Amino acid sequence: MAEQLFDLTGKVAIITGASRGLGQYLGWALAKAGADLVITSRNRDSLRPFREEIAALGRRVLPLKLDVRDYDSIQAMAEAVHREFGRIDILVNNAGCNLRKPALEVSWDDWNLILETNLRGPFFVAQAVARKMIPRHYGRIINIGSVTSVFGYAGITPYCASRGGIKQMTMSLADDWGVHGITVNCLAPGWFKTAQNAVLYEDPQWLEYICDRIPLKRPGQPSDLDGAVVFLASDASQYVTGQTLLVDGGISTGATRATSRKR
Repeated sequence: MAEQLFDLTGKVAIITGASRGLGQYLGWALAKAGADLVITSRNRDSLRPFREEIAALGRRVLPLKLDVRDYDSIQAMAEAVHREFGRIDILVNNAGCNLRKPALEVSWDDWNLILETNLRGPFFVAQAVARKMIPRHYGRIINIGSVTSVFGYAGITPYCASRGGIKQMTMSLADDWGVHGITVNCLAPGWFKTAQNAVLYEDPQWLEYICDRIPLKRPGQPSDLDGAVVFLASDASQYVTGQTLLVDGGISTGATRATSRKR
């Protein structure tokens, strides 16, 4: 019985931003749990290696071009998925970007790039997908946030604003669409190495600093997200909605560095 709650066999899951990093980790977890995948990227050719890997598991996989800053691209993606599969069960709203600059150097265009990609885009992707979920009275929407959904960090103000917005958007959509049998939750990873932040991990002092602040004393590994995303995508979470699930090794507890505690 417990295993059936987490079984995604026959479910269709969309993963946005699946050409690299967390999008692929999350897609792997859902595919291993039985889901067929729709994987998206602005460059469809970049999805070819991941498509082949998922197909090797025996899953159906549909790669599609998607630019979350383009309304027409979002609508075309949702229609293509519905034509191919006739249903959409799960959305993992993962596509995003970041820009590291002191707040005084952030330009108008910088702000628009981050907020359009990380907040406006995910809203309209969720809206397009929800329109396909509502007639079936079933859906699992997982918005990808981050520890910055609840914390602020210098040098990434637009990113923090967008991730805080994702948390608030998640709660609002959960209230809006719960009557239609759709759950909406936010999965918020802590410090995981990705293409966006890889340069930070090349600095031993920074890595020591961040690990000191994480109660489990290490950055996240891809497999650390498997259970959380499958839980939120499955019937095991059917009475969980509007929540932000932090998978962060405990850094959101506000832990201080060990050296600081000795003072």
